[in-house]
Amino acid sequence: MREGLSLLTCWGGIPKKFKIVAASAEGNYMLTAFDAALLKAGIGNVNLLRVSSILPPAAEQDQSLVFSPGALVPVAYASITSTKPGALIAAAVGIGFSADSFGVIMEFSDFCSRQEARKKIEEMLEEAFALRQMSMVKMLIESVEHKVIKTAAALAAVPMV
Repeated sequence: MREGLSLLTCWGGIPKKFKIVAASAEGNYMLTAFDAALLKAGIGNVNLLRVSSILPPAAEQDQSLVFSPGALVPVAYASITSTKPGALIAAAVGIGFSADSFGVIMEFSDFCSRQEARKKIEEMLEEAFALRQMSMVKMLIESVEHKVIKTAAALAAVPMV
């Protein structure tokens, strides 16, 4: 990379749009199950750049976002894979919105139900806003659960552009 260029310069800067997704899938291997869940969520043909959990101010939700194959896509996500037939796995992601500032994204996955994962997200968002001494005006949560047949993955994510 040339001197003076940063990843932000090459990538395009602060995200202006986001969507919130959750999906689960089976595969023959843990990685292919994860890949199948990514494809179901609409983010399987991009290069995910895992980011920490801050949604930029004024970022707008657009559930119709489509990403170009191979694009570098910043994403906050939770995922879990399992090869335990009959196990229940879940993943959830949530965004807490402030009235006039940035948002906070929290991710969670575990061997539990979708409802348990959602509850953890609610608790984590409340704590994250309390730590920042900010008021949360809205919460948006997406979650998924999956009963493992052979090899499965569950994923919840907030991809941004």
